[in-house]
Amino acid sequence: MTAPERTLSSGDRFALMFMMIAGAGLALGAIVSAVVRIVDVLTADSVEVLAEFVGTPALAPIGVDGAGVTVALETAVLTVADLPVASLWSIVIQQVLMVATVVIVLTCLLLLSRSVLRDRVFSRTNTRLVTTAGLTALLGAAAYPFFGNMAANGAFAALSDGTFDNVLMSVDVSSLLMLGFIAALASTVFTVGARLQRETEGLV
Repeated sequence: MTAPERTLSSGDRFALMFMMIAGAGLALGAIVSAVVRIVDVLTADSVEVLAEFVGTPALAPIGVDGAGVTVALETAVLTVADLPVASLWSIVIQQVLMVATVVIVLTCLLLLSRSVLRDRVFSRTNTRLVTTAGLTALLGAAAYPFFGNMAANGAFAALSDGTFDNVLMSVDVSSLLMLGFIAALASTVFTVGARLQRETEGLV
């Protein structure tokens, strides 16, 4: 009886196992980073918030001998001592969503990689894993900046006592469309592959 031919070479298996280990490390790093950020936000006297600006001029010391030159300010880190409670919780929710997104996506990919290592590339389970990873990444990419913008708008209100109007809800639509296209393409490929494999197995 002839042993079944392996789908992956030894080098491919080593590379895939290395990526699985790196993915697990990435998930752990994301969790640690989020915990540190949440603890800092809830316990520190002041909170740093990344903010985006719209049509806001600012002076930068880039002229002769450090002279101020007017530039268009796009992003800056705001340090706020009295950040509104809603903004504080927006940061907490943002970090929790980030961790949830990373963990779910990497878990799906790790399970997919384990299945591939067992020479099972196309299956209904793998199709569900790819689809879940794609949808989770898409939702996470949309939700993360949304809560970040809520925190930034609260910081603007706290620093200016509500007199500076810079309300901005920015989402990189092009990146979301590209991510959605990749997720849909991957799901379609695995769906077709799983169907072809079932049909091939039915002919054996």
